[in-house]
Amino acid sequence: MKRPLASIIINNYNYGRFLSEAIDSALKQDYYPTEVIVVDDGSTDNSQQIIASYGERIIPIFKENGGQGSAFNAGFAASRGEVVCFLDSDDILLPTATGTVIKLLNNSHTAQVHWPLSVIDTYGNLSGRLIPEQPLPKGNLYQEFLEGRMENYGVSPTSGNAWSRDYLTKILPIPETEYQFNADSYLLSLAPLFGEIRRIDEYQTLYRVHNNNGTSKRTYKWQLRHHQNEMLIIQGFLEKQGAEVDCINTFKRRFSEHPYFKFLQSMIQLGEELETVILPGKQYILVDMNEFGACQFLENSLSIPFLEKNGMYWGPPPDNETAIQELERLRHEVASAIVFGWPAFWWLDYYTGFSLYLRNNFPCVLENERLIVFDLHLSI
Repeated sequence: MKRPLASIIINNYNYGRFLSEAIDSALKQDYYPTEVIVVDDGSTDNSQQIIASYGERIIPIFKENGGQGSAFNAGFAASRGEVVCFLDSDDILLPTATGTVIKLLNNSHTAQVHWPLSVIDTYGNLSGRLIPEQPLPKGNLYQEFLEGRMENYGVSPTSGNAWSRDYLTKILPIPETEYQFNADSYLLSLAPLFGEIRRIDEYQTLYRVHNNNGTSKRTYKWQLRHHQNEMLIIQGFLEKQGAEVDCINTFKRRFSEHPYFKFLQSMIQLGEELETVILPGKQYILVDMNEFGACQFLENSLSIPFLEKNGMYWGPPPDNETAIQELERLRHEVASAIVFGWPAFWWLDYYTGFSLYLRNNFPCVLENERLIVFDLHLSI
């Protein structure tokens, strides 16, 4: 039997410092035949020179900047594989990924195969974390999805998924205006309507976390609009499939009542409070025990996790001295304020030396049952 062709589509925008590692990982797959397509979405760094250096080993696509959705569409249009994997250009695919996927995407009933990713930092060092931390779902999830019963499952980002060509042909092209980033969400949200989901338990991708990840560009306001729009897209496909009116109404009600919507609304309220004390364009330290999620509260002000290492959350400090030292480092580098969310209020009781240092040196500009904020540009 002829072995199915696999397509690895790398989408890139100004990630020249990581791009070679991504391309090399795609070329080193232990499965053959595999084609590697690299879509450059109008980069202004050295990405295009890096892509050109690979010659005929890859299929290059150079296009004007249009966002991630448009890069996915351009890559898929150039691909021929029966199995398709979209790889972010700051991630690394393990050599076993494609071959493992092919064994599972071997029938017309499967739309998606997914797996966890192992987190690395900017320099490629393993952190010991997996994304997602929750189990990935598997099987025929159509009814569970419609009834809103999938909140206990995790989701893998772009580089942790592979798709059948049959499925992608039915749903592409991706709406490019709505999905300038987070394009994987479009693929993920529709998959349960078109086939089974299969799972690989071992990670097959190294997922790089750094200060310029796509999630750092999204605000909670954007995320809420995105999910509302996605509900309409899913509803449209249900109608095309001839789903009953009661079924569609149940989906709409479950979707709008989902706990994630309430979470997003609460995060938007926090952002509105922070707008009153964080100056536009200024970075700030966020102490939240990593519980507030990956999006940003403010449009033009990035949060910094605390403690942090190479842009990644690194857990609470071992002692007062470490907390003060790291605070001062970030204050002198970029941070204009330190924000405590309620999941980390206990810090101010536990780290008594750190708490006294803050209150003795910096004015508290906001304090309520949700947030405590100290201005680091002002001194007492």
